[in-house]
Amino acid sequence: MRVDKDKCKGCGLCEEVCPLEVIKVIEKKANIEGECVECKACLRVCPHEALIPEAKEEYPKCEACPIMCRIPEGAYGACKRYFNEKGKIIRKGRVYTYEEIVKIINYKKDPIIEEPIITGIGVGTTYPDFRPSPIIVSALKDGVEVITAVTEAPLSYSALNLKIDTDLYIGSEGKRVFVRRKGKRTIGHVCTEQYGSKIISIGGVNILTSKDGLFAAKVMLELIQRKKVIMEVEDGPQLEICIGEAPIINGVREELMRVGCGSATIGLFAPYMLKIADEIIILDGHITGLFSEHPAARYLGKERSGIYIKGDKSTEGRYFLPKGKGWGGTNIEDPLEVISSVDPNKFKEGMTLLITETTGRKFAFYKFKNGKFEKEQPPPSVMQFIELLRQNCEESRVSAVFIGGIGGSARGGVTKNPIKLTNAVHEGKVTITIGGVKPFIFPGGGINFIVDVTKMKKDSIYMAPTPSFIIPIEYTMRRETFEEIGGHIEVIKKLDEVLNRNVD
Repeated sequence: MRVDKDKCKGCGLCEEVCPLEVIKVIEKKANIEGECVECKACLRVCPHEALIPEAKEEYPKCEACPIMCRIPEGAYGACKRYFNEKGKIIRKGRVYTYEEIVKIINYKKDPIIEEPIITGIGVGTTYPDFRPSPIIVSALKDGVEVITAVTEAPLSYSALNLKIDTDLYIGSEGKRVFVRRKGKRTIGHVCTEQYGSKIISIGGVNILTSKDGLFAAKVMLELIQRKKVIMEVEDGPQLEICIGEAPIINGVREELMRVGCGSATIGLFAPYMLKIADEIIILDGHITGLFSEHPAARYLGKERSGIYIKGDKSTEGRYFLPKGKGWGGTNIEDPLEVISSVDPNKFKEGMTLLITETTGRKFAFYKFKNGKFEKEQPPPSVMQFIELLRQNCEESRVSAVFIGGIGGSARGGVTKNPIKLTNAVHEGKVTITIGGVKPFIFPGGGINFIVDVTKMKKDSIYMAPTPSFIIPIEYTMRRETFEEIGGHIEVIKKLDEVLNRNVD
């Protein structure tokens, strides 16, 4: 990379993003002090076009990722993994066994306490909180005495995260989500999207304690009970949501979850794509793929087609397009709008172009005639590829995780010394389950969890109008651990005694 000192304003953006820290701003001008690998991170952020790529053919190219670094001898690539050792690109480092890593992560698993003796479903609640849990039961497992304390705990720190399988754009992060219940009620917001899915948070302590808190709580309960809820995203679409079913977005049922982003689609299916068209564009709101420019096509010997597309170029064949209501969640309404220019010396009369979404839901096939693209009926080979895309897409559905915190007064039903219970949970000495389902426990302080609602028994979560959500919780541990944490030993019951009183 070379710096045009006349254009450089010394803003320092290039210095900030350089992964190898070889760019330094000195006297208000960028200077490259060290071995540049031509990763082009600086080029992407420079607002003044002051950085000029220099192809260093004398250095070997790393092909481990789309960046394609040119790594000088004795230096690392941008990721600091791959290294030029005497002209050969190698992955620097060694392979670690699981036995080595388990010592680092300090993962402790006690099979004796992996499953609760009974669940907290239907056991009731003791209030105020310092009173022992409704049931603390003892049983032998492989000759070891195990204790499970169960309760239905009201949690004010409660939220429901909805995972909506769609590539359609529903709004940017932070946009509010509303329902119309005797007025417009704020119930949540759009979160960071995940691969192939959009995420919406419903509830949470700040919303539940707001003026719309009871409305949000009611919506959460309806969703947990598998009822359909109609909601709206600020400046976005109307959503019809029911956990376990396909989402309906602006009245249209979403059938398929994308197979991957545009680049991933090329990476997965490049051999199938090679001969069905002279160029293929995969429109996607995450990464739009341009087949003939993509490394996968180059690896197969595909020549560059001469079609150039809009968007912020990430790496070869991978582009970021603005999000919107168009194809693949982009702002492209007419697929041909994605093309910025065509080199007629390369893309010649009679050559073909396929534009498709990653799901194969929308697609169009064109032939280049008289200097313009004319839409034609796709040949069987193209339809076979579109069908292949569709077959490899999962069915769209809505799933949900419940997020809660039980690091507060809920601990009082188990122990007289709550900090010892918290520590024992993080040390792996106490297993927490939610209605029998193993949750993910957040690292750090407290006992905050995420649990898959779809795995829980239906109608095992209730709502109190404080508002809070009443969750079945099980704390399972060895007898000696229960004693060490100051557990309510005086109320332990044998399993037979508990089951004999059990009336459905």
